[in-house]
Amino acid sequence: MENRIEITDFLAPELDVYARLTENQLLNRAHPEEGMFIAESPKVIERALDAGCIPVSLLMETKHVQGEAKEMIERCGDIPVYTAEFDVLTKLTGFALTRGALCAMYRPKLQEPEQICAKARRIAVLENVVNPTNVGAIFRSAAALHMDAVLLTPGCSDPLYRRAIRVSMGTVFQIPWTYLQTENGVKNPPSQAAGADIGHLHRMGFRVAAMALSEDSVGIDDPALAAEEKLAVVLGTEGDGLAGHTIADCDYTVCIPMSHGVDSLNVAAASAVAFWQLGNK
Repeated sequence: MENRIEITDFLAPELDVYARLTENQLLNRAHPEEGMFIAESPKVIERALDAGCIPVSLLMETKHVQGEAKEMIERCGDIPVYTAEFDVLTKLTGFALTRGALCAMYRPKLQEPEQICAKARRIAVLENVVNPTNVGAIFRSAAALHMDAVLLTPGCSDPLYRRAIRVSMGTVFQIPWTYLQTENGVKNPPSQAAGADIGHLHRMGFRVAAMALSEDSVGIDDPALAAEEKLAVVLGTEGDGLAGHTIADCDYTVCIPMSHGVDSLNVAAASAVAFWQLGNK
């Protein structure tokens, strides 16, 4: 393998993208066309490749080159494949969780909401969900439980953060998504749009359901929700939930009935219940 490069030193500059660049540095806001993300494990990398993501380099434990990663390496073409023994790789934060392989990839250009929602009947909308674990879990539920697309406000944690990708099991590459506020394929800064733009959802033809606790909430099994031709399900940030003006602008306020004195579910758990009940089955 001509493009294989053996790494013996943890401080080798070839490992900077994996070991020393922060998520913000990988994002490269000054030159978004050069922004990258890190995919972990052969399964997740395969899903990213299936989605058309362009690989930059691979890093893996030496024994996997002719093992479970062989087919994946062939798919990646003529890019550097950095290999190292286990004792070198264990110095990389989180590498033990990757099942043997990391891949640096270019970030795909964002589409506009109208593009990914053109044929959608059920979409999830995330308002300022800041925990990457929750974002990843919501994407996994959205992909598995019949949602057609995911829209996020700019204040949300990036779905291509390494932890979000890992928790999603690569489903961030299987379900269409973008930000509600974009310009030339790049999301607007969070300060430019604090909450979900419900008017934008209405203009795309969606009736909008806010997942929130309210005296006028309807149950998640209300027949009117299932009867809607196009429905957007809006979920809010951890703890505070949706902004008041967001709830006021929605067509429905929806709650999941609770028992044992519990007032609400974690947003990722609530999303799974909501998507199962309201998804495009």
